[in-house]
Amino acid sequence: MVVASEQVPQTDGQSAKTKQKKQRQRNRPRNKRNRHEDSNLNNTPETESSATDSASAMPGDKSEKTDAVATEKTREQVMAEREAKKLAKQAKKQKNPSAATAAGVATPATTIITEVEQTTITTKLTTTTTTKAKEKLELLEKKADTAVTKTSPAPVENGKEEKSREQIKAEREAKKAAKKAGKSTVDKVEAATQQLSNLKVTENVQTPAAAKAQPPSSLEANQKKPTLSKAERRAIQEAQRAAKAQGQAAKKPQPGGKASTAAPPSKELKRESVSPAKAATSSSPSKGSTSGTPQSECRVRLFNHLVCAKGDSLFINDPLVHPSIARLGVQYAKRTVVGSNARCIAFLHALRQVVHDFETPPKKEFGRSLDAAVKHHVDHLHKCRPLAVSVSNAYKQFKNQLTQLPADTPETELKELLDHFIDTYIENQIGKAAQAISGFLQEKITDGDVLLTFACSSLIQFICEEAKRRQVSFRVIVVDSRPGCEGQEMLRRLHAYGIPCTYVLINAVGYVMPEATKVLLGAHALLANGYVMARTGTAQVALVANANNVPVLVCCETHKFSERFQTDAIVYNELSDPNQLVRGDKCQLNNWAAKGKLMPLNLNYDITPPELVNAVVTEVAILPCTSVPVILRIKPDIGY
Repeated sequence: MVVASEQVPQTDGQSAKTKQKKQRQRNRPRNKRNRHEDSNLNNTPETESSATDSASAMPGDKSEKTDAVATEKTREQVMAEREAKKLAKQAKKQKNPSAATAAGVATPATTIITEVEQTTITTKLTTTTTTKAKEKLELLEKKADTAVTKTSPAPVENGKEEKSREQIKAEREAKKAAKKAGKSTVDKVEAATQQLSNLKVTENVQTPAAAKAQPPSSLEANQKKPTLSKAERRAIQEAQRAAKAQGQAAKKPQPGGKASTAAPPSKELKRESVSPAKAATSSSPSKGSTSGTPQSECRVRLFNHLVCAKGDSLFINDPLVHPSIARLGVQYAKRTVVGSNARCIAFLHALRQVVHDFETPPKKEFGRSLDAAVKHHVDHLHKCRPLAVSVSNAYKQFKNQLTQLPADTPETELKELLDHFIDTYIENQIGKAAQAISGFLQEKITDGDVLLTFACSSLIQFICEEAKRRQVSFRVIVVDSRPGCEGQEMLRRLHAYGIPCTYVLINAVGYVMPEATKVLLGAHALLANGYVMARTGTAQVALVANANNVPVLVCCETHKFSERFQTDAIVYNELSDPNQLVRGDKCQLNNWAAKGKLMPLNLNYDITPPELVNAVVTEVAILPCTSVPVILRIKPDIGY
């Protein structure tokens, strides 16, 4: 009795210590290391109490065992809740509304799936997609396996950890299999739900083994499937659709069936036209190779932005285009109308016909409706050939005039105002400007002068005829270049007027340049930075003249001044027909399209820097090239 009385306070102290340790353990974070320490601490008091006395330790051991079981059950619940939360997060990320089923099933290890739970699970699974249903089915089966196989508390923890790793691996494999698997029908969902409903979980060991046998088979079947790319899947789908259409045509040889079978190929053709690159990579590589023209393959990237000349067959009759504009577009394309002034005058005459024949739509304003119609006509001319700077400036002034038309004026009077504006523009900007430029240059041309000019310019022709009319004895050297050979037309006009001329090609310009006293050059446009845009070869003539100390004078009206900046002939230019460079059958460029990666480059204009130009003669004054921005600024104040 004395020994028993001495041992009683020791058991009370030990129980107090164990309670303090359990409180510390609960406050500490639940990681793997702390769980191992807890298990060791729980085992130590049992060994001490058994060594002291069996009679006194029996009630203490029973209480400790019950506490340990309780704590282990709570830990399992915590782990189950964590797994449920993880599944819920994954379900939210995947936008899966059926994650609640997995969280509801992740209950403590002693629970068993009932028939009511099976029915709720099947009803929820029917709303989800088939791939996600497969994943949840596998998770439910493995949860059921863990619920049945757990028997004792101590080995359950190790089994739990192993099962959790297997579940993680199974989830990863299920996700991979779901990604690899394509879309399936609703029948597979019903089959999965039937499997769930037939699933009966008991305490026997054979049913979990049978349940485990099913998921690996599905995983192996999914793993055996080869990985397919999007293009291959699309090709398979199109082949299946074509086979289905053929089967329908074989079953229904009626005209209605023919119409139905003719629809899918049209859809396929539309898809191919929308995405030719995808179709070329998937099933039809030959289509992409035949789609490109030989000219597009031969084009150099440096000149891809330049506009090529178009053939006559590309101009189709448009009912919204006036006949005068359609005729002018063909003349632009065939190079029948050449020269900045000639193109501008022809454009204004055609525009006058459009204004005369225009009728205002009902309940609409004359100015706005005419502006829209003229814009459509200008776009048509631009498709035929890029607009000259003179034509663009004339169109801008015409639009400005449309905005200034009075509102309460009859339509006939408005047309008369526009007609008067067109006549005034041609007279002032082209006619009187040429007379003013000629007047400035007549003081510079004296007896015995030798004027050298390049290609054909109507303004240079007018200046030479005016000097001949003043009975000044001079002669002209006409320099020409292929492929246009426009200098021949200049030679014909001057010779018809009785002016002595010499005709040479541009390769002989260095030979005749010492004879020249002045070089008179025309211009397609004068840019805002002082560079001269003119016929190809003008820059070479100016360079040779500068080397021989011959003054270079550029004759240009102010309506050809442009606000564009350009320092080379590649940023903006116009391409002519490359076949013009082929001289005959003996030329090496003959049949150049069949020789492979070759395309002749036929540029229309070149850029002359202001350092090679002594002065620019305009109707305002004789100015340096750097005064172009000044003229552009005061131009609206001069008036038209």
